[in-house]
Amino acid sequence: MPNRLVREVSPYLRQHGDNPVDWFPWGPEALDRAAAEDKPILLSIGYSACHWCHVMAAESFENKAIAQLMNEWFINIKVDREERPDLDQIYQSVVQLTGRSGGWPLTVFLTPNQRPFFGGTYFPPVDRYGMSGFPKVLQAVWEAYRTRREQVDAQADEIALAIAEASAPGPCDSVGLSPALIDRAMQKVIARFDDAHGGFGHRPKFPNATCLDLLLRAGARERLAQALYAMRLGGIWDHLGGGFHRYSTDERWRVPHFEKMLYDNAQLLRLYADAWRAVGDPLYERTAREIAAYVAREMTAPDGGFYTSQDADSEGQEGRFFVWSPREIDIACDADVDAARVARLAFGVTEQGNFENTGSTVLSRTEPLDRVAQTLGLGLREAEDALDRARSAMLSARERRVRPLRDDKILASWNGLMAGALAIAGAALDDRTMVAAAARALSFIEGSLVVAESETRTRVLRHSKDGVVRGPGFLDDHAFVGDAALDLYEATARPEWVRLARSIAESILAHFHDASNDTFFFTPDDGEAILVRPRDVFDHAVPSGAAIACRLLLRLGGLAHAPYGEVAARAIERLAPAAANSPLGMSVTVALADRLVRGCVDVVIVGPTESSETRAMARVVQRTYVPDRLLAWADPTNPRAYEACVRAVEGKPAESGTTAYVCRDRSCSLPLRDPSELRRALVSG
Repeated sequence: MPNRLVREVSPYLRQHGDNPVDWFPWGPEALDRAAAEDKPILLSIGYSACHWCHVMAAESFENKAIAQLMNEWFINIKVDREERPDLDQIYQSVVQLTGRSGGWPLTVFLTPNQRPFFGGTYFPPVDRYGMSGFPKVLQAVWEAYRTRREQVDAQADEIALAIAEASAPGPCDSVGLSPALIDRAMQKVIARFDDAHGGFGHRPKFPNATCLDLLLRAGARERLAQALYAMRLGGIWDHLGGGFHRYSTDERWRVPHFEKMLYDNAQLLRLYADAWRAVGDPLYERTAREIAAYVAREMTAPDGGFYTSQDADSEGQEGRFFVWSPREIDIACDADVDAARVARLAFGVTEQGNFENTGSTVLSRTEPLDRVAQTLGLGLREAEDALDRARSAMLSARERRVRPLRDDKILASWNGLMAGALAIAGAALDDRTMVAAAARALSFIEGSLVVAESETRTRVLRHSKDGVVRGPGFLDDHAFVGDAALDLYEATARPEWVRLARSIAESILAHFHDASNDTFFFTPDDGEAILVRPRDVFDHAVPSGAAIACRLLLRLGGLAHAPYGEVAARAIERLAPAAANSPLGMSVTVALADRLVRGCVDVVIVGPTESSETRAMARVVQRTYVPDRLLAWADPTNPRAYEACVRAVEGKPAESGTTAYVCRDRSCSLPLRDPSELRRALVSG
């Protein structure tokens, strides 16, 4: 019999709807049942594209004997971490407090009043990998709860107190912002760089786009290039369909964990576009365009919103959709022998393979194409054409395979990340299709997930699927959507995006800001009462919601209303010492502190927004890499345009034609009327 999860909208929860486990979604029914029956809660948190979540489901949750133990001894609750990141954030700390790494699936045992007393991640069905089998864990937890209740309650109280203390803002270290503080943070980031293979850490190795952005800001462009090239040429990149997989299982970026997440591709799209603006490398431009093309083809809903993720597994195997044998390449290329020969060498496909002893190979660019051409006795142009034909043929053949599942819910926060990235990249690359996709997605979010609270405030809800909307929205939903609205304003000159950003900022200040501590909560003040009200200062797979909220407020402060920026500056100053000590975990905050120390370059363009002269000036701004830059469009013929950037345009008169001003620390250049003059003014600082 199906369980309650079949009535949920989350694809992840619905995946477990046929388990023999008596699953509950998180909510009053489950929590009241636990209290009434005095049973411990087994809380399982995961997400749709999670490979090890699928493994534990197949091994344990679909096992009738294990399910019987779960049903007899526990109230079993299943949570989609993408729907409820607040719960995930709280209960991940249970595992981390014991000195172990968190992750998914997360398995935590709670008392009926939601206090955790034991936790882990994946558990095998029998003793394996140096871990106890899941039935043994269930029995031990149940017996402890039944026979040593006082100890269990005491441990739960102790863990709950530790979680509360970790969520507190902590004392304010008034070190103050300085170039020395920023330099210390940057040097720590550089010291953690993997000079052998690029990126940070060893295995597993994540892209860490926000940390790589610090290298770009610091001018460490050789290291940045090493990482960007290694990722783009490695197996973490999908060489046929475009887009990046979630992480690499090895330090060389060769064999990925195959799930594709919207948030990774959003952050990497922005990073490659910024790197192209900085150095003009055509590989960076091509990568940005191919990420955008992948998102348009595979991750965009008919109404314009962006889907959440694509699974790692298909046909019951991880990576099956993406890996190749030499014979599969030969069949795909059919009679085009040169295409098959070039593809096998260029992508490193061998009979032995490189993926889990399957005889299949994860595609990566192991050999430079000129060397491939020389080996095969071809000219370089011939090899290039052959590889293009092979890629097209292989992609067509791959499309006939069983596709991995896709989580098709629309998350406000992740849509904000992708819309903002498309707006910035599209403006930089002069690609109107990208900008239009960003505007369409954000318009969908505004129409379906943004609700008016008053004349000046709007709330952002969490997600939408099949017309069903769920809330409430968390800090990252508000911050990422508001920040994306400003990215679209800079790309399009439409003042209504500033109005949306301001209305969201007002809600952030009303419902998430802790003015007494100059910090931000992750959950709203009118949200569900849970174990603690968490804060959000660390970057995880996505940037910190608090950091992006500060970025939104800083930008609005420069454009329209100075007090926004003052709130953000106080929050950044409070967090900066901790960020300097742990820059890999708070890299966006380091970047914001650098913005306050270095100063932001404000560019104001005064002129009709649709004139060719105005657009030519704007293209210069959008194509030039400046680490911190604000673009204000002041159209003398449009009062709303002036209202959107009233602070930035103050004291800058409208003259005949189009003029631009470049301002640093509120000190502005003389009016500039030529794009080449504007470019010199931008890079001279």
